[in-house]
Amino acid sequence: MKKHNFYAGPSILPQFTIDETIKAIQDFAGTGLSIMEISHRSKPFVAVMDEAQAMFKELLNIPEGYSVIFVGGGASTQFAMVPYNLMKTKAAYLNTGAWASKALKEAKLFGEVVEVASSKDKTFNFIPKGYVIPEDADYFHITTNNTIYGTEIHEDYDIDIPLVADMSSDIFSRPVDVSKYAIIYGGAQKNLAPSGVTFVIIRNDILGKVERQIPTMLNYQTHIDKESMFNTPPVVPVFAAVQTLKWLKGKGGVAEMYKINKHKAGLLYDEIDRNPMFKGTVPDKEDRSLMNICFVMNDGFEDKEKDFMEFATSKGMVGIKGHRSVGGFRASTYNALPVESVQALVDAMQEFENMNA
Repeated sequence: MKKHNFYAGPSILPQFTIDETIKAIQDFAGTGLSIMEISHRSKPFVAVMDEAQAMFKELLNIPEGYSVIFVGGGASTQFAMVPYNLMKTKAAYLNTGAWASKALKEAKLFGEVVEVASSKDKTFNFIPKGYVIPEDADYFHITTNNTIYGTEIHEDYDIDIPLVADMSSDIFSRPVDVSKYAIIYGGAQKNLAPSGVTFVIIRNDILGKVERQIPTMLNYQTHIDKESMFNTPPVVPVFAAVQTLKWLKGKGGVAEMYKINKHKAGLLYDEIDRNPMFKGTVPDKEDRSLMNICFVMNDGFEDKEKDFMEFATSKGMVGIKGHRSVGGFRASTYNALPVESVQALVDAMQEFENMNA
């Protein structure tokens, strides 16, 4: 039976990425050695790192004056690195979910944090609007996609202070005007590569403005100066990331992937809205995520949740159980998930409806 992988992360990867990484694990670049055992300073791997940086810049149209680095520690380490490197006295944060809350908590270790708005009072089921960002803040931090709650910011904010974004789960899913951001960061395990590598896109002139001493490994400038080679990088995930970027380029790039992602999300949201047995957890359509589609059993059908989970599993659906804080179901429709998998889930929902009519 074909499996349809809706896991939220680590998540589905292109088959091309898996196949090419397997080849490199067996024999990397004709060296007779595995990518897992080659020196990160060898010419073949330095070429991989160079290609990773170049493909990021190409596919995201990153302008001059920005650097791309690859580090360890996941996006969670960035929650501390951002304020360590940028906060002089005050920062502003938009609280839209669990990861935004954790980023905000870490920032409080370095100075004053202004929570400009929060959607916590409604279980983070909307993106706040109409708030005021303090003009004297050193930066404004947002989490563009909220994997647990299924909300997403679909625009690039145009503001007067440096904008920092955690794009762990929607990077490369839509076109982004990088010039509007001071820093974009994210873990790779949703739309890019296996877990283990974190990407950071940094506008170079934002650095060097804080007076505190920054530990070497937590200083962005360290990794920029050494081109992500200050210490041993996560070589296998970086290699896999390059393969995913090659696959993405072959699909027509980010703009084409955005069209596909809107189509996939539309298929599933239309069914959720149509099917009387289900309802979405994000009521405002403009706030709904294209990457993580959350839904629950509709009123009167709550007792069918376990039955639908078992039925969907029998149809090959994997990873659709919702986060424990939301319940219900979550279908993560990252770039590598084919349209056919979304259609299979829609078909299962319709069949389950017919069985229970």
